[in-house]
Amino acid sequence: MKLEQSYAIELHNITKRFGSVIANDKVSLSVKKGEILCVLGENGSGKTTLMNMISGIYYPEEGQITVDGREVKIRSPKDSFDLGIGMVHQHFKLVDILTAAENIILGLPGKQMLDMKTVTSEIRALADKYGFDLDPNQKIYKMSVSQKQTVEIVKMLYRGARILILDEPTAVLTPQEADRLFEVLRNMKKDGCSIILITHKLHEVLAVSDRVSILRRGQYVDTVDTKDATVASLTEMMVGEKVDLNIQRPVPHDQKKRLELSHVTCTTKEGIKSLDDASLTIYSGEILGIAGIAGGGQKELLEAIAGLEPVTEGKITFYPEDGEEKVISNLDVAKIRKLGVRLAFVPEDRLGMGLVGSMNMTDNVMLRSYQKGKSEFLDRKTPGKLAARIKNQLEVVTPSISAPVAQMSGGNVQKVLVGREIAQKPKVLMVAYPTRGIDINSSHTIYHLLNEQKEKGVAVVCVIEDLDVLMELCDRIAVLCGGHITGIVDGRTAKKEELGVLMTRHEKMEEKEESDHE
Repeated sequence: MKLEQSYAIELHNITKRFGSVIANDKVSLSVKKGEILCVLGENGSGKTTLMNMISGIYYPEEGQITVDGREVKIRSPKDSFDLGIGMVHQHFKLVDILTAAENIILGLPGKQMLDMKTVTSEIRALADKYGFDLDPNQKIYKMSVSQKQTVEIVKMLYRGARILILDEPTAVLTPQEADRLFEVLRNMKKDGCSIILITHKLHEVLAVSDRVSILRRGQYVDTVDTKDATVASLTEMMVGEKVDLNIQRPVPHDQKKRLELSHVTCTTKEGIKSLDDASLTIYSGEILGIAGIAGGGQKELLEAIAGLEPVTEGKITFYPEDGEEKVISNLDVAKIRKLGVRLAFVPEDRLGMGLVGSMNMTDNVMLRSYQKGKSEFLDRKTPGKLAARIKNQLEVVTPSISAPVAQMSGGNVQKVLVGREIAQKPKVLMVAYPTRGIDINSSHTIYHLLNEQKEKGVAVVCVIEDLDVLMELCDRIAVLCGGHITGIVDGRTAKKEELGVLMTRHEKMEEKEESDHE
């Protein structure tokens, strides 16, 4: 057997440009048959662009791709499918009203629809072979996020994929679901499948992969055997220098009650409770983490406090440093902001929902103070200074504060979003996904800023998807599932498994758990 035939896929000097930006610059890497390869890199390092070329979404300007030792041209997703390559994206491409089996065969040639009995038994056999937990007859809209992901993976395998690319597969899973997924991936590996994993969670990289390839600023750095790697060594290769990975957690002092949610319920237009009888007390000088799988009610909790989500039952009370307490549920958003309750929500679409792309940093800072034709800033000097401070403090990479924010990378846009709220000196600072999709260095800068706010006596409330970070950064962690608060735990003693159980437990927590803090 020739040596190259032990490789499922090889990339040789792949280059891809978008205008003047070189996304991938002469990148070469290979994936063996029957191995799990992790591809690591900071935000903007070219990981997703590279995977999109393997899956036929982009076409490289230079370089060659070989599959099973022969050179191939991948000009479309169909070419990729025909070569046995399947990619599972972060956002699933499923039809909600169809069953798992119907989604799996959707778009396939032939008359499979006429013999669903055979299709269903084939899917069951495939699921059993690799250890998937899947009911082919279940409708997609009745499934959890983890089950939907299973359908996406089985869909690729059913179509004959032997090379599978998974983009951030555990971002929306509980620790227990992630462990189950890794078990399935190991079974697939034993069967000779090749798996490429894009993830930013270094602990997972070390737990599941055989080798790790690192990209930095669009260039290939190195591939190492996982058994020889550590979190510190991988980080250094990604960033290009040693990084202090310790997240500080100062002990809270002089805590005072700042916000109280009492039996708060929020209901959608369809009559579904997005937040259900939630009671929670938030204190100054602490970082309170909010955990839960996607759609558990975390976003609605913060939006209810910020006045963006109508409260249908219960009340939210704000306790100022001096003066009388004030009920703020269903108060005008601008009035809540004036009290010093601020929300920095980092949406998936950072431009459009968070900032105005065509405007520069100064104008985006001014947006926050501008209300009904009147601005607290009578000139551009004050917001200009503020924008310059955010740029310097957070090391925002931009030609100048006058350049449109649309020209910045996602990570830099994020720094502006979070920095803008911090700059307004809030009493309560709520941040949702502040480090979503940004590199380790920038993430630690933001953790440091949140700690600075805590030290100044600000009540910090923070939704972060990465449980490892929550357990290192937060003083307390409130867990949500299906709109219920299912538990509040001490961040210093919390166990990942305990949080995972609470993230899938649908009963409301016992009252005594919250009262323990009193």
